[in-house]
Amino acid sequence: MAIGNRQSQAAEMVLKPGASEGDPENRHHGADQWLFVVSGTGTALVNRRPHRLKPGMLLLIERNDKHEIRNTGKTELKTLNFYVPPAYSSAGKPLKRARPGG
Repeated sequence: MAIGNRQSQAAEMVLKPGASEGDPENRHHGADQWLFVVSGTGTALVNRRPHRLKPGMLLLIERNDKHEIRNTGKTELKTLNFYVPPAYSSAGKPLKRARPGG
């Protein structure tokens, strides 16, 4: 579930061991994504470059960056994600390209 306003949005993501979110072509056309790792470990592939994920890490995935998040650990990977501007509708569907502040 995502919460937010017209300028930003926050959502929790929980991935079970071995699970992934997105794919090599996944991207947010109209929003930057800040991903904060709450617990667990994993890998973020951003534009095909791997970034190790561990608790306390903050990663910026800029609009149009292709990305996939993978849980490579033995416990759930929990992240808190902030989208500026919002990337998803209240029904969880990706929003069309947005303009910052618009």
